Amino acid sequence: MAFPEILAPAGSFESLYAAIRCGADAVYIGGKNYSARQSAANFDIDEIKKAAELCHLHGAKLHLTVNTILLDEELRGFEEYIKAAANAGIDACIVQDIGAADIIRKVVPDMPLHASTQMTIHTPEGALWAKEHGFCRVVVARELSREEIRPITAAVPETEQFVHGALCMSVSGQCYLSALIGSRSANRGRCAQACRLPFSACGKNNVCSLSLKDLSLVEHMNEIMEDGVTSLKIEGRMKRPEYVAAAVTALKAARDGKTPDMESLQAVFSRSGFTDGYYTGKRQQLFGIREKEDVTAASAVLPKLQELYRKESHPVGLSVTARLYANEPFTLTGTDSDGNSATVYGSVPVPATKKPSDSEQLKKQISKLGDTIYYLSEIKAECDGISMLPASAINDLRRKLTSELDSLRIKNNTPANETFSYKYPPLFVKKAYNSKPKLRFRVRTDWQLNILNISDDEECIVPFEIAEKIAAKDNFILQPPRFIPDENAFIEKLTSLYKNGFTRLMCENPAHIRIGKKAGFRLCGGLDLHTANSITSMVYENDGLEDMLLSPELTIKQAEKIYLNVPKGIYAYGKLPVMLFRCCPIKNEIGCKNCTGHLIDRTKRKFPVLCGKDYAEMLNAVPVWTADKMNDISCFDFILIDFTNEKTSEEILGTANAYRGIGGNYKPSEFTRGLLYRGIEGIKNRE
Repeated sequence: MAFPEILAPAGSFESLYAAIRCGADAVYIGGKNYSARQSAANFDIDEIKKAAELCHLHGAKLHLTVNTILLDEELRGFEEYIKAAANAGIDACIVQDIGAADIIRKVVPDMPLHASTQMTIHTPEGALWAKEHGFCRVVVARELSREEIRPITAAVPETEQFVHGALCMSVSGQCYLSALIGSRSANRGRCAQACRLPFSACGKNNVCSLSLKDLSLVEHMNEIMEDGVTSLKIEGRMKRPEYVAAAVTALKAARDGKTPDMESLQAVFSRSGFTDGYYTGKRQQLFGIREKEDVTAASAVLPKLQELYRKESHPVGLSVTARLYANEPFTLTGTDSDGNSATVYGSVPVPATKKPSDSEQLKKQISKLGDTIYYLSEIKAECDGISMLPASAINDLRRKLTSELDSLRIKNNTPANETFSYKYPPLFVKKAYNSKPKLRFRVRTDWQLNILNISDDEECIVPFEIAEKIAAKDNFILQPPRFIPDENAFIEKLTSLYKNGFTRLMCENPAHIRIGKKAGFRLCGGLDLHTANSITSMVYENDGLEDMLLSPELTIKQAEKIYLNVPKGIYAYGKLPVMLFRCCPIKNEIGCKNCTGHLIDRTKRKFPVLCGKDYAEMLNAVPVWTADKMNDISCFDFILIDFTNEKTSEEILGTANAYRGIGGNYKPSEFTRGLLYRGIEGIKNRE
């Protein structure tokens, strides 16, 4: 049975001490930039170095989160940041942006790369794609069941699984809600947690239909270990140190076959208790909010939890040999339980006028290790019986010994990373574009497809359900499911559609790329790949993608500058999917029979919810509209016109013809420009 590491979060030094002193095997932190929790205190480069030394002293590893998407103007700054972090002694990088991963892989070739849960890797093929792109570990999506995690664990060398902490309502990496509402992108570490605010299927006040309970799989430790998961990850870089201490302590107890203190764990932080609904596949009890009783319970346990990390836990055994003889320096040789050894020399003892130093005195003084990581496991004391040293001299040499061992432990546990410069391609080269971009429509129903009457010089993205009922055309592109619970069934269906004449596939996650390529499809890049910089776009281009739909979080000017040798496009119309669900909030609140088809926020805006077999999508309340801005978007090779829940032929044809430029003055009554002009918050220089 595998014995996995316990990976703890730390948003501050106090949380870092709590994690290490309670027995975490590894800690993950974020820097001042490029981290998915920008609201945490986080660490500058000097603090990262100090954090690495602390972890390495204790024999633990330090993982750095750089799990945000990057913009072109940030690439060179990111390169310098990664070099500095590598020189500071980090052990691995947790990455979302494949362009960022490419930079790390070439700048610090020996740096282990961990594929962030933000990459939405949830199948074996997706995990294998990550492995082929230099990742040694995959952080599996938090929304998976045990049965879905097991084949991923079998496919790649290392998997990391979230086992405790907050759950997002949206599938990780597939949320645009915060970005669209206030330009605070979850993919940039600036999520405003709008989902924790009131949302209701029927407009009730103070109903939080998008708020999930916290995850806890502490009591499933045996199953997780049986399945060979490499790392047990605790969410919570914005949580207080007592939370970190409680979670690490509970997991360590469960891993060691002891009974964890679930009462304290729930008291320190929960939302109406815990859930294991995703892991067990029983999703009925996923929803919950932070109640007054939860806050009150936390106050009661904080003092007890603080005691868990207030003092050093002395995890390292120390075997000491002492030699005290006349006419030679007092000598201590210490060997720790990891095999590190040091010898230090002190004063020459003097003839004893009263009682000579003996083994009992040496043991008494050398065992005073209270401010160190060591406990005295063994001592061998050799004394001549005629010489003596004062206790102060023995104490000084003991401190010198532990200091030498500390330095040795840090040195031996710190990776020696050689760094190189990244060779940038010719970025920001402006291409010549046609005066009018190609129109690429996406439909959800065959009714929408029939009304559109797609011409030969237009394209249309069609979901599997429609493709199975129509004849294939060269200008049709298959839209696969955004989330794949059964990869074998997906491959079988995709293969069948290929045999029926469909040759182009929209890729929304890494699994689509790998499976589509093997099946012989021509590949198109979708929104969910988060293509926001030129390095990312070129990695996907090298992967065989023939065109790329750029991230909807880019402005027009930013998107125009993305360097690509293949066609690129933007999201020009539609109610952008802002969340991807594996559990339906409407079903939970009022049941499927009473489905309203939307959620209402506290401002009374209605967000449509489209229900599918394996997942649901929440759309933005109003559509993106750019038909009156065609001059601005003519710099792109194609634009996406995305039909979702339009109900009338007027909406469909009016919209299509407005973008076709063939008459009519149709315009939706309410619309947004999305982020095409205002963009998302940039990275602030916080180093």
